[in-house]
Amino acid sequence: MKRRRKLNSGAKMGFLFALPAAIYMLVFIGYPMIQNLILSLKNVDVYTFAQPANQKFVGFQNYIELFTNKNSILSKAIINTLIFTVGSIFFQFIIGFGLALLFNKKFPGCSFFRGVTMISWLLPVTVAGLLFKFMFASSGGIINQFLMALGIFNKPLDWLLQPRSAMVAIIVANIWIGIPFNMMLLITGLTTIPADVYESCNLDGANKVQTLFMITIPMIKPAIMSVLTLGFVYTFKVFDLVWVMTKGGPINSTELVSTYAYRLSFEEFQFSKGAAAANVLFLILLVVGIFYIKLINEEEEIM
Repeated sequence: MKRRRKLNSGAKMGFLFALPAAIYMLVFIGYPMIQNLILSLKNVDVYTFAQPANQKFVGFQNYIELFTNKNSILSKAIINTLIFTVGSIFFQFIIGFGLALLFNKKFPGCSFFRGVTMISWLLPVTVAGLLFKFMFASSGGIINQFLMALGIFNKPLDWLLQPRSAMVAIIVANIWIGIPFNMMLLITGLTTIPADVYESCNLDGANKVQTLFMITIPMIKPAIMSVLTLGFVYTFKVFDLVWVMTKGGPINSTELVSTYAYRLSFEEFQFSKGAAAANVLFLILLVVGIFYIKLINEEEEIM
């Protein structure tokens, strides 16, 4: 009986500690999500925004129009977002993993250089966007000057005015911003590997490559999964960087789901369709989150 009372009191105490966070999430996350869902099921635009009586319930009509209307570019925005996300995550992970392996070693100036690499993560995204916008400028941009000095280009390239090069520019900018995030999480994973494991590999005659693929990567698999999943979520919903650099142009070549939802709501004043586009983004990220939780649970069961 005493043990049960202790368990019940402990559960009540835990509930009390979690209650403020639960209230915060319900008020500032749950309520806006429900309101956004309701908004997407109505016909609310600039004419009916201040007239609740004229806001008709249309069900899933906004979603259907977003995917079928010839003037809608939601499908293109989803494809652009996937290209932007995969391109960014691939290079962020490769470079971040390489830097994590480097800074996991002890050498003079290690802490200093590791701190310097964090600048891109600490810098506000809007500032980073403006920085890269000037760097990729057709006239006077340092990227064009550097490539022309190497003899790769004979004349300046309009990076942000050409569809393909504009996508490359925003991917490069996002890679630079996200590398420290990948590096720090992977360094944390590397520190959990016991030193005697590497000593055993050396005694068995394993080389650096064999040690990397047979020991290091398998032992930090949970950290790698976290990096890739969180990187996907953060990158898929990027808005400010793209809006500052290209605003979704040229010719919608860099229009992402986030920028398209913003454009519908605050430039075209089609509030219900903007809410529907935002909900599409939320559903995609929800599926990714559920998939990640499932993988984590399966990994814990194996262990």
